Amino acid sequence: MADRAIFQDFVVSRSDRLLRTAYLLTRDWGTAEDLLQESLAKAWFAWPGIDSPEAYVRRVLVTTYTSWWRRRWRKEVPSDDLPEGVVHDTVGDEEELWRAVGRLPAKMRAVIVLRFYEDLPVAEVAQVMGCQEGTVKSQTAKALAKLRVDESIVKELQR
Repeated sequence: MADRAIFQDFVVSRSDRLLRTAYLLTRDWGTAEDLLQESLAKAWFAWPGIDSPEAYVRRVLVTTYTSWWRRRWRKEVPSDDLPEGVVHDTVGDEEELWRAVGRLPAKMRAVIVLRFYEDLPVAEVAQVMGCQEGTVKSQTAKALAKLRVDESIVKELQR
């Protein structure tokens, strides 16, 4: 029963930040909610053996996201136009930047989100992604190079 209460407290206190991370990975609020829900469900089953819950759930988020991306996961397909009056939430003033990040391949996007949004050190990103630190560094460099030549970002910077 104590594990359940601790898990519930963790979900309540960390869900907003984890949901934002999931959104930055998926670029869709509905998919981000599904991704977070699936990641928390996986964490629940492993909960008694988890030492660092936030790092564990973050890793599950990234690995689940990349496996969905590889399979081109498409469970729901919209059937009609959205009703009028839908409010679209934005990430902030850097909306165009995040759109460009959304165009990156899944692993590059994950590295950028973990390094610059989550502000994790290279070693922790490598641990979350299950790869070597050199891979994180090279993926970061490649992603930043792609962002530097992204036309929408270049136009924004020239203003």
